[in-house]
Amino acid sequence: MENKKRLIIIDSNALLHRAFHALPPLMTKTGQETGAVYGFLLTLFKAINDLKADYVVACFDTKMPTFRHEMYKDYKAQRPVTPSGIVSQIPVTKEVLEAFKIPVFAKEGVEADDLIATICAKTPNTEIYIVSGDMDNTQLVNENIKVYTLGKGIKDTVIYDINKVVERFGVKPEQMVDYKALTGDASDNIPGVEGIGKKTAAEIIGQYGRIKNLYDELATDTAVLKPKVKEMLKKNKESALMSRDLAQMKSDVDVNFILDDCKFGGYDKNKVEEIFKKLEFNSLINRLPLCPSL
Repeated sequence: MENKKRLIIIDSNALLHRAFHALPPLMTKTGQETGAVYGFLLTLFKAINDLKADYVVACFDTKMPTFRHEMYKDYKAQRPVTPSGIVSQIPVTKEVLEAFKIPVFAKEGVEADDLIATICAKTPNTEIYIVSGDMDNTQLVNENIKVYTLGKGIKDTVIYDINKVVERFGVKPEQMVDYKALTGDASDNIPGVEGIGKKTAAEIIGQYGRIKNLYDELATDTAVLKPKVKEMLKKNKESALMSRDLAQMKSDVDVNFILDDCKFGGYDKNKVEEIFKKLEFNSLINRLPLCPSL
């Protein structure tokens, strides 16, 4: 039986944010901040070497509001403005990815997560690892899809398969959006149901499977739950259903994704070295041979 091809999808903004806050600031002699790019590349190189991927693609957010902001005006409203040090490093990261001939996807109106979900949907017979700095992508995990995320440090990694998601959250990957409908998500300002914590949410989802099943039973008053929990769920039904829609990744974004365009390895080593010298990443030049394509 032929082995499945392996694709790495980079959740680029999440990695850059994580690297920016995890590493000391770096700056070139010309004043260009580079610490986030450096950390991004450390993770990328580790993923490429660990996973021996056949294909690599990168997804980015844009500055524009998304359909979620139209759905809920306070979506991500509590987030501070992205530090200028990260913003200035996004074009540099894209330049490096271009040198590696790694395709970059970004689309106004949707998030990188939606692009990731769409690419996963377009490659059903491929083994996929989503390289990310957060847990949002765990809802996509299945037999073919895993999330390769960072642990405590920039070099520590954890791979979330189905069992690991259940172990961490107490629900199956396909139930993560229902789980978030109840718990909310403080990082994205998704409200959830007031008074329902993670443990209670996992118990409820374990009992009813989906939010729809839960509210169907609440409507007929057959749900077997504590009176206080019932009251909170009924009172916050609208918030729960909206939160589920906010947490659900869109998997049908109109993008021209072709897997063969993402084949990794055919890049110009001299061009990469030239950019790394400009960024003063001399130590990374010596790591290039670790890439399986070279």
